[in-house]
Amino acid sequence: MTDSIERPTIVEAKAITKRVETQEGELVILHPVDLVVAQGESLAITGASGSGKSTLLGILAGLDLPTSGDVIINQQIITHMDEEGRAKVRADYVGFIFQSFQLLPGLTALENVMLPLELRGDKQARSKAENFLTRVGLAQRFQHYPQQLSGGEQQRVAIARAFACEPKILFADEPTGNLDSHTGEKIIELLFSLNADQGATLILITHEERLAQRCQRRIQLAAGELVANENSATNKQD
Repeated sequence: MTDSIERPTIVEAKAITKRVETQEGELVILHPVDLVVAQGESLAITGASGSGKSTLLGILAGLDLPTSGDVIINQQIITHMDEEGRAKVRADYVGFIFQSFQLLPGLTALENVMLPLELRGDKQARSKAENFLTRVGLAQRFQHYPQQLSGGEQQRVAIARAFACEPKILFADEPTGNLDSHTGEKIIELLFSLNADQGATLILITHEERLAQRCQRRIQLAAGELVANENSATNKQD
């Protein structure tokens, strides 16, 4: 059953491109891409390696700037802002799950999850961090440092950190890529519970068909071009 209520747009890309200069000449990473994502929507970005998925995700999240075009988050044109302005928008609205984890090696798992909460003055930073670490199966790893954790455990710390901030938009780059199938299923359930319970918008890159099908919509990139934009097979049957 489709949602008949018109939801406001929370992320919009207008003809964004990305080109870089190389020794061989100009390399076009993204051809003009237009995209509108509604508040509370779940969107999978798919495509072969090298198709421009991570570049698109980084630009949508305000971590990178396009060569041309605009990105709008919650009616704010972030491509017109300086880095300080974009950082504030990210702090207010955005959560990230990176393939490279980006944990601070000098902090424990608990401290890594607490840090962004403490930076914004959340008085419940510790309890929220403990809750989400427990939910991703790391209740016994609070005081472990990243180097004492496996790659899959580090990924779960990064996921707990993103969830604990209760973002309005969660960007995820292969969120289950470093996890075994059982843990991956738990993380998928967490992703979509955040989407459902808190109305968070999910924008994720995945090679996993089961995860792409859980999303309401998917787009496909090929050689930097948007070649498909459709409802997922699962949601077509709703």
